[in-house]
Amino acid sequence: MTEPTPPNGSSEELPDEPRLPSRGTGRRRVVWIAAAAVVLVAALVIGLVVSLGDDPEEASATTVRIGVVDASQPYWKTYAELAKEELDVTVKYVNFNDYSQPNPALKEKQLDLNQFQHIQYLANYNVTANDDLQPIGATAVYPLPLYSLKFTDPSALPKNAKIAIPNDAINEARGLLVLQAAGLLTLKDGGGAFSTVEDIATKKVDVTTLDASQTAGALQNGSVVAAIVNNNYATNAGLKPAQAIFKDDPGSPSAAPYVNIFTARRADATNETYLKLAELYHDPAVEKGVQEANSGTAVFRTTSAEQLQKDLATVEQQARDAKK
Repeated sequence: MTEPTPPNGSSEELPDEPRLPSRGTGRRRVVWIAAAAVVLVAALVIGLVVSLGDDPEEASATTVRIGVVDASQPYWKTYAELAKEELDVTVKYVNFNDYSQPNPALKEKQLDLNQFQHIQYLANYNVTANDDLQPIGATAVYPLPLYSLKFTDPSALPKNAKIAIPNDAINEARGLLVLQAAGLLTLKDGGGAFSTVEDIATKKVDVTTLDASQTAGALQNGSVVAAIVNNNYATNAGLKPAQAIFKDDPGSPSAAPYVNIFTARRADATNETYLKLAELYHDPAVEKGVQEANSGTAVFRTTSAEQLQKDLATVEQQARDAKK
């Protein structure tokens, strides 16, 4: 998910993108969620099912349950109000505090839609869980920034400078792609959504992997010269978006796996109401709220459902190849 406030209202912030646990040893090991989550998901839902629409007695005949990880954000209230006014749809949010839960809940029809993940996360889930959930609408991309406290441009980094990147299965690959785009290394065959440090072909810097929550600290204590820092951890550390010395281009082909999405079951991928709800996210009032919640870092995307599904298929094949 992309928004910084956790659903339980605590001060601990969630990653600005879905983030898996750290890798173990061994090439291309994809850390994933136990299959038991499917049967346990109902018991694991921490958040309340909340309706931010009109009075229940006046609810429309159409009610749509959307799984999110940040239902407390004000823009979701705006979104629900618009859904009732413009579509005569009552939106109810099911709030989760664990990224492992919303997809199994959608599969088990406890939800109608969810909105918390990007294409890469969904592809990894589908391949691992043998599922076929589908993206039906794009929301935004959140550029992944590279920070340094001593240098203002990647080209100025000294040879063999130590750079920290997140070590989880999602952000490690993206961090490497950022460094490649910055001209600091090259990846075998150009890299992809499941690259690891083992895929580094040439490098000007020394890459070290840390938990995503530790990269900002490593930068600030001087143990690394530069670091890939997810937006929420950067905010906690007092790093401003303008201080980033490089970030990935949200319009580039390599950013396609990181487009955040509304997701539905395959049988509902052409449901007109659901498609309209996905489009509603781009109402100016909703987008304004999203930007306020994310320090202006969101880059909104309106990629068609058809193209999103093509992109998903491509990343799913990459996920299968990564398992070999």
